[in-house]
Amino acid sequence: MNSDCLFCKIIKGEIPSDKVYEDDTLYAFKDIHPKAPVHLLIVPKKHYPTLNDIPDNEMGIIADIHVAIKKLALEFGVAESGYRVLANTNKEGGQVVFHVHYHLIGGRQLRA
Repeated sequence: MNSDCLFCKIIKGEIPSDKVYEDDTLYAFKDIHPKAPVHLLIVPKKHYPTLNDIPDNEMGIIADIHVAIKKLALEFGVAESGYRVLANTNKEGGQVVFHVHYHLIGGRQLRA
């Protein structure tokens, strides 16, 4: 955990969130600025600033995230209609919070 990281503080319960999923390695919550009716953030509990910072021998966390996304898409009713999965990396890639996170977005027609 990084004491200065917004998502680490959310995971530790120091900042409130609308939690939708948690297991030993992941935490998921509703985005506070949703871009669609369903907009969830799925984050590893271990702090990795960017996707580039995940060691090769720990890349299994990405598979874990995608398993959770599949479960959440079913739970939130977007698995059949469709959804978007997005991970921004570094500043020019649109990353704002430097803790690896995936967006699960759906619940309406999304533009390309």
